[in-house]
Amino acid sequence: MIDQLLMDQFTSGAYFSVVLGGNPLGMSGRFTSVSGLGMQFEYETVREGGSMYPRYFLKHAVPQTLVLEQGTVTSVDTFSAWVNMVNMGMSVPLAGIITLNDHRGIAMRTWTIAGAHIVKYVGPNLDSNNVQLAVNRIELLYGGCT
Repeated sequence: MIDQLLMDQFTSGAYFSVVLGGNPLGMSGRFTSVSGLGMQFEYETVREGGSMYPRYFLKHAVPQTLVLEQGTVTSVDTFSAWVNMVNMGMSVPLAGIITLNDHRGIAMRTWTIAGAHIVKYVGPNLDSNNVQLAVNRIELLYGGCT
């Protein structure tokens, strides 16, 4: 019984549900791979005279690169509007949620994304003899996740 429960968690068919922004800008979709979830901070170290212990002051959070791979965008119109705005030189930061779903569609883990900007979009290879997913890769620069 326990072995079956463990196998259910790692059975293929799990996917990431991604929702960034909303109408009229943003993106929602399903992806098989998400990488780059994390946060990084830079600190300034200050040593005061007579103290053995340094003090640390937060300088800023370092932007991270979120990579979404092998998936489909389910809100094509809003994604197109977002990409068109970037093509015109306007980048709007979006907040959103990434959810890991098991093969039954049940949410297993959720991450919140802040300040996402699209950096790169790679569509499928067009080959009439090979079926591909609609999105090969999307890269986003973002302020961190929780």
